[in-house]
Amino acid sequence: MPSFTNKRTNLYIFLSAIFLTNAIVAEIIGVKIFSGETLLGVPPARIHLFGDFVLDFNLTAGAVIWPFVFITSDIINEYFGVQGVKRISYMTAGFIAYSFLIIYAVTLLPPAQFWLEVNAKDAAGNPVNIDNAFAMIFRQGLGIIIGSITAFLVSQLLDATVFQSLKRITGSRKIWLRATGSTLVSQLIDSFVVLTIAFYVFGNWSFAQVTAVAIVNYIYKFSVAILLTPVLYLAHYLIDGYLGKEHAKELANESSMSTFM
Repeated sequence: MPSFTNKRTNLYIFLSAIFLTNAIVAEIIGVKIFSGETLLGVPPARIHLFGDFVLDFNLTAGAVIWPFVFITSDIINEYFGVQGVKRISYMTAGFIAYSFLIIYAVTLLPPAQFWLEVNAKDAAGNPVNIDNAFAMIFRQGLGIIIGSITAFLVSQLLDATVFQSLKRITGSRKIWLRATGSTLVSQLIDSFVVLTIAFYVFGNWSFAQVTAVAIVNYIYKFSVAILLTPVLYLAHYLIDGYLGKEHAKELANESSMSTFM
C-alpha cells in the first residue's frame, strides 16, 4: 500500500498535470473567436456600449476550458497552499512560453512540396495555401503572448492569495465561498490584463473596445466557474477517499500555514 507521503505527492502531480495541460491547450486554441449566440441558436445581442461600439457575445476558444484551470488551482490551493499554486503557475508560464517558441520555430520550416500539393484544395474545391493557414492559426503575435503569460501569472497569484485569505475566515466550511470569491477577483484581472496588453498596448483596439470585450469574457468565465462549483465538492469527496478523510483534513489545515515541499 502506498504511504500517505506517496499519495500526497501523487495527488499534487495529478492535479498539476490537469492544470498544466488545460492552461497550455487554452493558450494554443485561443486564436479562434467563436459566437456564443450562434452556438446557442439565438440572435446576436447587439449591446451598445461606450458610444457607438456594438457588442456581441464573441469569445476566445480558450475561454471554454479556462474555468477548469482556476478550479484546479483552487483544489491545489486547498490542499497544498499558496506555495503549491505558485510552483505550478511559474512552471506552467515557462511551458507556455516554450510552446509558443517551438510553434513559432516550426512555422518557419520550409514546407514539403507534396504536402502543399495534397492539401492544395479544401473539401469544397477552393484553393488553399496550407502552409500559410498553418502559420496563421498557430503563430500568435508578441503582444498576445506577453499579455497571456502576464495575465496568467498575475491572476493565478492573486487567486491563490484571495483563496487562502478567505479560507482563514471560513476554515474548512464554505468551499464555494472561497472558490467563488477568489475567482471573482482573479478572473476580472485575467480578462482585462490579457486584452489590454495584447490589443491596446500592442494592438490597435480602442480602450472602449477592450473594456467591452473583457466584460463579456469575464461574465462567461465567472458564470461557468459558478456552475462548476459542484466539481469542487466532487473533487473533495474523491480526495478524501484517496487520502483518507483524516489525512485530507490534516493536509488542508497545513496548507493554510505551511509551504508544500
